[in-house]
Amino acid sequence: MKLRVLFFSVLRDITSTDEIALELPAGSTMTDLLAQIESRWPKLRDWQNSLLLALDQTYVKRDAQLHDGGEVAIMPPVQGG
Repeated sequence: MKLRVLFFSVLRDITSTDEIALELPAGSTMTDLLAQIESRWPKLRDWQNSLLLALDQTYVKRDAQLHDGGEVAIMPPVQGG
């Protein structure tokens, strides 16, 4: 299945991009997606315990089932100031 993955804030700096296209096998979860991108950008592992994850503009947990054509947003914790 094909997914659109968006990176925000400091994660955009780590990946040097704000968006990638990614293909994963059918039945994959958000955990599978994170493993894939962390292998490509190991520095993302530093953020693994605090990431906010969304699928099609709805916050989800790591066990969320992905679907073909889905849009995944990966964000650092919300910060204010």
